[in-house]
Amino acid sequence: MGVSGCGKSSVGAALSARLGIPYVEGDALHSRQAVAKMRAGVPLTDDDRWPWLDRVAQVLHDRAPVILGCSALKRAYRDRIRAGAGGPVTFVHLSGSRALIAARMAARSGHYMPLALLDSQFAALEPPGPEEAITVDIALGLPELVETILSRLS
Repeated sequence: MGVSGCGKSSVGAALSARLGIPYVEGDALHSRQAVAKMRAGVPLTDDDRWPWLDRVAQVLHDRAPVILGCSALKRAYRDRIRAGAGGPVTFVHLSGSRALIAARMAARSGHYMPLALLDSQFAALEPPGPEEAITVDIALGLPELVETILSRLS
């Protein structure tokens, strides 16, 4: 979990390869309308996100064990995912500075989420406490980041 550009896809795919657990890209679960809204630079509202969060929870429910990349920015979103998943959900919060994430977003191509929406992502973010998630600093390189997550999971 984390704001756009924090590395959810890269970390999720790397964890999937290491653990032999499928990875699902949460962005693929957004409706066409939500993607169009984000592509146009309009932040999603809670009402836009609820159906998506329900689809995220359904994937967790139906395909467990699975690794799923999802922003899960607010505690209410994480609570909804947990409730819908019907089983344990471990959140890993990929945390980083706005400057680092902005640089990563500026360097990527082909993603619908524009850099202009990064501030709205940080404004919506309610960082989870240690009782709610494993938080890791994305300033680490990908291999070290994956090792850190794996050690904290066990």
